[in-house]
Amino acid sequence: MLKTRYCLLLASLAAAPALAQSTPPLRPPAYPLITHTPYFSLWAFQDELAAAPTRHWTGQPQSLEGVVRVDGRAYQFMGQAALQYRAVVPTALEQPYRARYTFARPAAGWEKTSFAAASSWSEGTAPFTDNQGEPGTRWTTKDVWVRRTVRLASPHPTGELRVLMQHDDDAEVYLNGTLLTKQAGANGAYDYFTIPAAARQSLRAGDNVLAMHAANPQGGAYLDAGLYETLPALAQLPLARQTGVQLTATQTTYTFAAGPVTLKVNFLSPLLLDELETVARPVSYVTCTATATDGQPHATQVLLTEAGTLATNTPYQPVAAKPGQAGGLHWSALGTTEQPVLAKAGDGQRIDWGYAYLAAPGTAKLGTGSPEALKTAFAKTGTLATGAPTQGQAQRVAQAAVLDLGRVAAQPAEQHLLLGYDEQYAVQYFGQNLRPWWRRAPAMTMEKALAAAEADYARLRQKATAFDQKLHADAQASGGSKYADLCQLAYRQSIAAHSIVAGPKGELLFFSKENYSGGFIGTVDVTYPSEPLYLLYNNELAKGMLRFIFDYSESGRWKKDFPAHDLGTYPLANGQKYGEDMPVEEAGNMLILTAAAVRMDGKPDFARAHWPTLTKWVGFLKRDGFDPANQLCTDDFAGHLSRNTNLSLKAIMGIACYGQLARQLGDTEAADEHQALARDLAKKWMQMAQDGDHYALTFDKPAGSWSQKYNLVWDKLLGLNVFPPEVAQQEMAFYLQNQQKYGLPLDSRKTYTKSDWILWTATLASSQADFEALVAPVWQFANDTPSRVPLTDWHETTDARKAGFQARSVVGGYFMKLLADKLMK
Repeated sequence: MLKTRYCLLLASLAAAPALAQSTPPLRPPAYPLITHTPYFSLWAFQDELAAAPTRHWTGQPQSLEGVVRVDGRAYQFMGQAALQYRAVVPTALEQPYRARYTFARPAAGWEKTSFAAASSWSEGTAPFTDNQGEPGTRWTTKDVWVRRTVRLASPHPTGELRVLMQHDDDAEVYLNGTLLTKQAGANGAYDYFTIPAAARQSLRAGDNVLAMHAANPQGGAYLDAGLYETLPALAQLPLARQTGVQLTATQTTYTFAAGPVTLKVNFLSPLLLDELETVARPVSYVTCTATATDGQPHATQVLLTEAGTLATNTPYQPVAAKPGQAGGLHWSALGTTEQPVLAKAGDGQRIDWGYAYLAAPGTAKLGTGSPEALKTAFAKTGTLATGAPTQGQAQRVAQAAVLDLGRVAAQPAEQHLLLGYDEQYAVQYFGQNLRPWWRRAPAMTMEKALAAAEADYARLRQKATAFDQKLHADAQASGGSKYADLCQLAYRQSIAAHSIVAGPKGELLFFSKENYSGGFIGTVDVTYPSEPLYLLYNNELAKGMLRFIFDYSESGRWKKDFPAHDLGTYPLANGQKYGEDMPVEEAGNMLILTAAAVRMDGKPDFARAHWPTLTKWVGFLKRDGFDPANQLCTDDFAGHLSRNTNLSLKAIMGIACYGQLARQLGDTEAADEHQALARDLAKKWMQMAQDGDHYALTFDKPAGSWSQKYNLVWDKLLGLNVFPPEVAQQEMAFYLQNQQKYGLPLDSRKTYTKSDWILWTATLASSQADFEALVAPVWQFANDTPSRVPLTDWHETTDARKAGFQARSVVGGYFMKLLADKLMK
């Protein structure tokens, strides 16, 4: 059996063939396809593009399908149709419902149809949750028991039955007294669960009781469940044989053999950070290039379909499509009929307002219909079906384009499509709905953005390719070929976890979404590890991640003498939502990052505009930062920690940065005071944290404890010169002796790690060999991990499995070594 060889494109290999032999190809955990914002972000979670549906970064199917037809024979080269379901007993996702519930433990038999005591239970609307921002019944007690009665006319669906449920935490579901499923923990999103074959016999004509129970021992609370029938799947087309895939910073390119034709499919998201208007414009290109391998002409057409789920949170929401045309560009736009703009917030939410656009220049044909009808008609005729529906459930409506490449021979034939998303409003900022940056002008429309993108097509392809080559070459020169691979892998992911927004005064705001870790917006300790990428390539974006935190304090909304942790839950930036402050963490972060932004600007204006706030925050660090009380830091998953030496380092760096900023502003007295204080604290830190051949995890020195001191990297980058070089040298020697197969653990408490912090820690190395020695296991993790999701930054160093998180912006921290090289020239 032939195996496709997958490789990360090393764009400079043509110029350096010797490197190709010494560097093995990297297999990414997942492949970015369309990457712009937290809502417009599509990926392939597997090596073969046609092996499974394409997915949103959350893992939910958002299907792009591609079929190539050569001499009348059709081959699938991209995606698969996502499974479709029909509600037997719908969840609240599809249809609001009311149910009986109780927070007090009921008597035995509560799940049975004969349980008469349920008549005295309360009645409320699903889901049952502690989320104040979501419709439903508030649930804040330890347990909830729920019973709903549903009348069914047809008791025996023909397809497989599954429970669709979101639960937080442990949950069990019964149908007419028969257990359907029992799940432990919290799943964070709606999932389908298989039920025993015998359980489907519990369905009956007339009234049926679906009973459920969930526990809420800690954290969030959520319960909603329904019963769904799996619909028959469409017969699969033969697959084109995938012969390669290449991934660079802005592009992913697949190659296929389809009979006598080679098809190359290139996905380009032109995230060129030196062109703010381009990177903010939510339009990607898909380019199809075909050549004949036998030199003979072959009639070749390509179909691309885009499912209605690209514009919905669930596959059951109703959508409608509409066509449009201007000049030589025509398009189809698809969105929900309801258009609930900025009505939902949360980590596992997908957008259900605005419109997904599929656009094409020239003679390409566009249309809509059911995914199966579109593919069937194309496979038979090479064209789109006529008279197809333009509205319906999102899972049953798609928009499509057909590219007729003509009779392809030895000369390549090429056409392209544009995929865009017009969200109209991106973020709510203290009650005001804000436009995305690209749409800030009142006269701007998606149609104009598409026209501009089409006019830029040739230029951006050329510039993106040149940028990809330069990024790889620069990263390779900085940290070796494996470091270059990791930078390419991280680039699009980090950017696409943000939204560029025009603020109330027209200022640029760059909001992150804390993907897969709470969904918070503008989290300061997510900004902190992400910043190296933006400091390096566009300092306005780097400052755009700080402005709203300054505004939150300076407006009087946030009254504490340290910065907020976040501004809410994405996309609602109306005030902190995280349940606990991180005082030393966030104060240190804001002072350090302001100093870094000023350094990149070459002038202190940004600090001058916020000097009273920075002065307040440094006052807090001087009082409470050096020997931190029991509190969380950015590594909050590891739990609370008192006397955290790495957090103390951050406080010292923050004080030193304030002194550096004061000197740049001409306040010599404040500069001398704070820089002298930082050096005095550094000496004290060294004495208190010293533990033989390394520095301890905490000042009270649990036996053999240690941690990565990644916060020390700013002493080197910003030329603060607070600590003597031997501190970093001693730590580095210790780290090199304590690595696992897949990386250096975060600290001595567990074997898991954060790969972004490893890259920061590695930047402390005084030799290239030591830097590469710490980077190589991270590369190996990315290559070997069985967790096939957009790159996780939190993984186990023993087996490369995801410990948590995926698709987060913090991998922008991988660019720390490149930033160091730029700052230390």
